[in-house]
Amino acid sequence: MTRPHPGSLFDSEAFFSRPLRDAPLLVLGGLCVLESHETCLEVGETLRDACLEAGFSYLFKASFDKANRSSISGFRGPGLEKGCDQLARLRDALSVPVVTDIHEASQAARAAQSVDMLQIPAFLCRQTDLLAAAAMTGKPVNVKKGQFMAPSEMVNALSKLKEGGCTRAMLTERGTFFGYNRLVNDFTAIADMQALGTRVCFDVTHSTQLPGAEGSSSGGRPERAELLARAAVAAGTDAIFLECHPEPARALSDASTSLKLSSVRSLLLTLARIRAAIRT
Repeated sequence: MTRPHPGSLFDSEAFFSRPLRDAPLLVLGGLCVLESHETCLEVGETLRDACLEAGFSYLFKASFDKANRSSISGFRGPGLEKGCDQLARLRDALSVPVVTDIHEASQAARAAQSVDMLQIPAFLCRQTDLLAAAAMTGKPVNVKKGQFMAPSEMVNALSKLKEGGCTRAMLTERGTFFGYNRLVNDFTAIADMQALGTRVCFDVTHSTQLPGAEGSSSGGRPERAELLARAAVAAGTDAIFLECHPEPARALSDASTSLKLSSVRSLLLTLARIRAAIRT
């Protein structure tokens, strides 16, 4: 087993209770969908060590099922049982906490056995039963803002989580529909959702997405990811979300938006300098 890296561990109690200025930037990073154990380890180790160097907290991210693929033939992942078992092995091997998506209320309890945070996809952020089930696990919950919703409307998602007993919730900005096949980011959304009394994450890679632009899949502009990440950290985001791959063109999901793994360390060190500058 890899030795723990205390500097890169996610302390959920501290993250959700400390004043904003005292909490390290949190990185939710990994692959869009679970691939081979070796590929996941390579990605997780690289991100973990880069976060340690940058002074950031880290959660490894990968999905056991991508239920919202553009095409019915798109790769979805290993499924709930095999996927959760793999996530648990990765958590032990990397000695870091893990976050994954759930798409149905019935998945919440099983996923919570293997991960440290549950994530609600943007298209499902209004699903009451799903939010309630996630809240009942007692795990922290990250809800991605729907591309069709205003930041202020996410207060309803927070209310549903609170009713279910969740005391550690985070909202994620991931772009807003702007006509067909286009997303735009409003960086005031970060402050607007923080004003709801919650931590806020910025989804770096999905914000570069061009939804449905390739017909049976989404396109993307990954070359703009660093620009968006810099802006989000300068705007005061509490966390960032990103997906990467050793060979993005060969990624089994979101190949058009995944960052090249070898570029991530440089990006995180740049973000560390920006964060240090805005906190002084």
